[in-house]
Amino acid sequence: MIVIVGSLNMDLVVAVPRFPIAGETLLGGDYARHPGGKGANQAVAAARAGGQVRMIGRVGRDAFGDTLTRGLSTDGIDHRYVVALDEAPTGVAFISVDPSAQNCIIVSPGANARIRPEDLAPAQFDGAAVLLLQLEIPLETTLRAAALARRVGARVILNLAPAEALEPGQLHDVDMLLVNESEAARLIAMDVRAVKRDPERAAARLGELVPAAVVTLGAAGAAWAEADRTGLVAGFRVEPVDTTAAGDAFAGALAVRAARAGALAESVRFANAAGALATTTAGAQPSLPNAVAIERFLEERG
Repeated sequence: MIVIVGSLNMDLVVAVPRFPIAGETLLGGDYARHPGGKGANQAVAAARAGGQVRMIGRVGRDAFGDTLTRGLSTDGIDHRYVVALDEAPTGVAFISVDPSAQNCIIVSPGANARIRPEDLAPAQFDGAAVLLLQLEIPLETTLRAAALARRVGARVILNLAPAEALEPGQLHDVDMLLVNESEAARLIAMDVRAVKRDPERAAARLGELVPAAVVTLGAAGAAWAEADRTGLVAGFRVEPVDTTAAGDAFAGALAVRAARAGALAESVRFANAAGALATTTAGAQPSLPNAVAIERFLEERG
């Protein structure tokens, strides 16, 4: 069982010819609405990649909240602990995507900001092999979830997004850090250009804080560190359409392989394939590939 404590958002996506500058009004294309939120995206990604998934989070008692919970049901995700609140709206992400498939995102957390440490209970983590976390909900709630998961023997993966410079003590219950280049740079106070030049060194430094670390490098793949070993797993060349959920696809797929105790390098390769496939379809959750598609993609790429 993979348990995810995290955010659920409705994504409002618009294509733009370029990103606007301060004070500028820019005309874009027709907007699209997609289920999203890093927590929910990673839950769906893990379920489609072959995992049994339980989601814990908050939505508003509104149309967006209803849509998001129905979507979790469609993917077979246990969402009994996703609670609808009267006092806050469902979280919303405003996403603009440029012609090169890069995106710019503003998140209004809404109900996601209302999930508190005291809302979590040990029973919610029963049967968990992996807990997958992000930072779109209050940090104290994320840390409480990690502590509860460790009590039941679950492996805790923290996707440090949005980036935050945590203290070493706050990583006490984390088994694996999952970061991109800029998130890695912020956590270990290393210039992002240095991370790009030597991602294995960055992964090794992160590995001094936690037992394992993965640094994603976009199309270039990912670096990893575990037990004094490091490696670099090449990415896959595709024609990107929208990179919005590539990182979430990677995280969900990585969690599935972590739950099966696979070798980290092979788990990263599987996650690389999921992330690459996600960039070939517009939208967050609509782009997340299933296990059959990932395995087929890997077979085709040798």
